Amino acid sequence: MITLLSKFFIKNRENTQDPGVRQAYGVLCGAVGIFLNLLLFGSKFLAGMLSGSIAITADAFNNLSDAGSSIITLIGFKMAGQKPDPDHPFGHGRIEYISGLFVSVIILLMGFELIKSSAEKIFHPEELTYSPTVLVILLASILMKCYMAAYNQSISKKINSSAMKATATDSLSDCLATAVVLAATLISHFTGLSIDGWCGVLVGLFICYAGFEAAKDTISPLLGQAPDPEFVKQVNDIVMSYDGVLGIHDMIVHNYGPGRILISLHAEVPADGDLLTLHDMIDVIEHKLRDTLHCSAVIHMDPVCVGDEETEHLKELVTGCLKEISPSISIHDFRIVKGSTHTNVIFDIAVPYDFPMTDEELIETAQRRIQRENPNYFAVIEVDKQYVPEKEG
Repeated sequence: MITLLSKFFIKNRENTQDPGVRQAYGVLCGAVGIFLNLLLFGSKFLAGMLSGSIAITADAFNNLSDAGSSIITLIGFKMAGQKPDPDHPFGHGRIEYISGLFVSVIILLMGFELIKSSAEKIFHPEELTYSPTVLVILLASILMKCYMAAYNQSISKKINSSAMKATATDSLSDCLATAVVLAATLISHFTGLSIDGWCGVLVGLFICYAGFEAAKDTISPLLGQAPDPEFVKQVNDIVMSYDGVLGIHDMIVHNYGPGRILISLHAEVPADGDLLTLHDMIDVIEHKLRDTLHCSAVIHMDPVCVGDEETEHLKELVTGCLKEISPSISIHDFRIVKGSTHTNVIFDIAVPYDFPMTDEELIETAQRRIQRENPNYFAVIEVDKQYVPEKEG
């Protein structure tokens, strides 16, 4: 249904990198979600009233909260699609994450309330009324929620949306929750065991888990999570495809919301190259990144010596010394300054955030290893945290 509707309501629907297309998909899925969840709420509420089941009624109100979540998601996509203004020069894309966080809070609150009401049912059980109508409604609900989980998951991958992914997770947990409710109804009918309250608690726990997962997916980009490795690889491949680039490092990816990404990186270029030619190449790369990945890029040129045998030899020696300390570290901005009594070996070390040594311990260890090779080498070292996986220069 979503595919069919997108053909009528979304122009250029295959261009999912376009913020306008992403917004259209978000609004469309939100509108469909509102309609389907309200339909499920009415059906399950009727089934709960007919059967007297707290678990079915709880599941109905879960669908009502899902409809509210879809409204918030729809509004969030609409607001996120606003154009940049003087107060928000990078746009309003992060509103999508904030709306997802609101949805998560609603899901969690609903889960806690359902656990509370179901716990009361455990201590004060009531006889359930079984009917084929209730059975049909629950089976139809499971099938509809499976469909909603499938299309939300598909669209989340298509437009790379954590909010849509959270909605898909919520729909999948609803499938499981309704299956538990159906099982409780059948067990009560055929065995006489009253497990309605216990199943209501289980449904509430499912809902809380879905809310927690949704919150985790939306809080992480708001705090500033590491970029997608596939995106980093694409940037690497594009920049390194130009012959004048010898290596890249210090890449930083700022995410101001889906489709609103700012990149900065250092590109190593030959020190003896023509400055105007290299500058023109960097401009071309920045435009290529913008046109291919729909991001803004700022590239700093780092000149490095090429063809100097002593520099190349020392770089190879230093790299070997550092690999003895740990294979996870790399170097960049390598250069040497010769003096009458010693040679300064100057470079930066990139280390992962979880590296076990402190910066001071690493510098001291590296300096000892290098001076062990030659006492006249004095290492001047800066330590960088490895923000994203890098290619060695």
